[in-house]
Amino acid sequence: MGTYVPDRTITGEEIAERAGIPAEVVVEKMGLARKHVCPPEDDHVTDMGVAAARDALADAGVDAGDLDLVLYHGSEYKDHVVWSAAADIAERLGAGNAYANELYALCAGAPVAVRSARAQLATGDVDRALLVTASREEDLIDYGDADSSFMFNFGSGAAAAVLERDPGDRSRALVFESAATTDGSFADDVVMPAGGSRRPPTHDTVDAGLHHLTVPDPDGMKERLAEVTLANFRTVADRALERSGFAREDVDFLALVHMKRSFTDLLFEEFGLDPERDGYYLDDYGHVQSADQFIAVEEGLARGRIDSGDLVLFLAAGTGYTWAATALEWLE
Repeated sequence: MGTYVPDRTITGEEIAERAGIPAEVVVEKMGLARKHVCPPEDDHVTDMGVAAARDALADAGVDAGDLDLVLYHGSEYKDHVVWSAAADIAERLGAGNAYANELYALCAGAPVAVRSARAQLATGDVDRALLVTASREEDLIDYGDADSSFMFNFGSGAAAAVLERDPGDRSRALVFESAATTDGSFADDVVMPAGGSRRPPTHDTVDAGLHHLTVPDPDGMKERLAEVTLANFRTVADRALERSGFAREDVDFLALVHMKRSFTDLLFEEFGLDPERDGYYLDDYGHVQSADQFIAVEEGLARGRIDSGDLVLFLAAGTGYTWAATALEWLE
């Protein structure tokens, strides 16, 4: 496993000033002390992904030339449009024997990508897979748009993981089963108004500021999410755990997508866990799309919150809306 974040940061107080809202709303309610952001000219998603991937390969003791698959599951906002970041990352790593492809589940991408790679490993289709994710969707946020305020926590960074069918004594964790569910009624709730085929970019769309993410009906989305999101988190968590031979009370560490503090605390209560002991709250990172789970695990390991034999649960949700979970047993 490997992670990468840019050196540049912005504090919650600075975000509050830009947005014209009280600092305590950003720092306490949104749970954002600071986040990492990319300079315009550097740290594109492939740059960050390559850096995280090199750390992951070194951590696994695997040469890039021995990979069978490079799977990019990060942001669709990348160096170029209609373009394969996976192929670029594979080339720059020297993964000449691997095929490269991409998988998108937005912020639910980590459990979904692990699930996909595990299935290919189990069937013998590949022996070694490299999963890479990166995001700099902070670029797409307009802090003057109050309707998009739930995305003010978007931060930049990357993560990577090597999955092997037979790693021998190199294995750090054993991947169990996954689960996911999608409610497509939320498909149009978070959009960039212009830039796609429905409304191609023009001088007018740029001048009108239509190339930022926004929420057309924030009150309606919030109301509908409140009715289903906790239930869907429960469903995917319970299904992944049951398929793996476990239950909620067996979970030792919850690697959770970054959300507001109150809902984070509620989810930890569901598992009878303490967020200060049995997880890591990403208030120094913000929400780094599908890198959140890997960053949380890395920080948990650094703080001694994950021990050998612990059951780790990846739990995520992404706009669209998809909820996903994957269970892992930590081995070292």
